[in-house]
Amino acid sequence: MIQHVEAVYEDGVLRPLEPIALAESQRVRLTISDAAGELSQRDLDLVERARAEVAALPSIPTIEEVRSMLASIPGSLSEDVIAERGDY
Repeated sequence: MIQHVEAVYEDGVLRPLEPIALAESQRVRLTISDAAGELSQRDLDLVERARAEVAALPSIPTIEEVRSMLASIPGSLSEDVIAERGDY
């Protein structure tokens, strides 16, 4: 389960700003980020969906496999960008 909770650091202890559904003495993993540089909820949702998709894969492709798959896409990304911008 993933929960996103804001907390305040006081006297060497992180104090959540809202109730957390945890059992007493339950171990958790924390990722700490400055609230000012925080990702938007949309970004967090995207990351969570991506992690779920990767976790559901039977195997994770190697970089060589990814390059091979990308090489099979016709056209050029730079040409597509130029055509979309219409600057040139």
